Amino acid sequence: MQKNLPLITITSQEKWTLPDIRELWNFRELLWILVTRDIKIRYKQTAIGILWALLQPLLTMVVFSVIFGKLGSLPSDNVPYPVFVMTALLPWQLFAKALTQGSASMVTMGGMMGKIYFPRLIAPLSAVLSGTVDFVIALTILISMMVWYGVWPGWEILLAPLFVLLGLASAMAVALWLSAINAKYRDVQQAMPFLTQIWMFITPVIYPTSMIPHGWKWLFVLNPMVSVIDGFRWSLLGVRPPDMASLALSSLSVLVLAVSGLIYFARFEKNFVDSL
Repeated sequence: MQKNLPLITITSQEKWTLPDIRELWNFRELLWILVTRDIKIRYKQTAIGILWALLQPLLTMVVFSVIFGKLGSLPSDNVPYPVFVMTALLPWQLFAKALTQGSASMVTMGGMMGKIYFPRLIAPLSAVLSGTVDFVIALTILISMMVWYGVWPGWEILLAPLFVLLGLASAMAVALWLSAINAKYRDVQQAMPFLTQIWMFITPVIYPTSMIPHGWKWLFVLNPMVSVIDGFRWSLLGVRPPDMASLALSSLSVLVLAVSGLIYFARFEKNFVDSL
């Protein structure tokens, strides 16, 4: 005898309100399944599999070290330039991958959303979280480089996970906006490579924040990835710590983006499947 299952009707919000975040807990198993599925699909039918998680940041670090470190002679806060760049590449690539996959999540999961119900927030959230495995794997390269160059972290390393979480929160906040817009306008998907490329150059990946003129720094730190990378570098390399006012401003910009993105996402949730 078939049990009477609850009927769930997805309706648009009459007001601009936050979605029910608590509902995500009831679907936590589905979230885990989608995260692990994304990881398996990413390296399926590849010759070297998950080794790509090591090669991508390693080769990028080598290119940046030659062009900007050797030829460009950019400063590196008195630490070896390869280590300086690598400590920025890891959180940056985590952010860029999470942002790209999160913004496309509503389109890639459109078929699934048309068949079963689950909180739509799971789509961008699972896409953002799936990149953390690559980040953890790539950390082995950074640790090996720090040992090779004799760079040893202090107590500040205990704060490194907080800056990683801030990076993920930044990606999720922006992905909420872009995934909802991308469900209707595919221009977002076409613009993502250009957006991430420009975003990297206004983030201190290949150069220190100290190179930014003082008069422009307030605008520069509105980019939340500035504090993420400065904080991650400080926690591992013991370089100049991030400015607390800048960190507070970056965190506030993430909070504003996240809250407004959640409200926008919930407002047009009903229309996602029809748009896809």
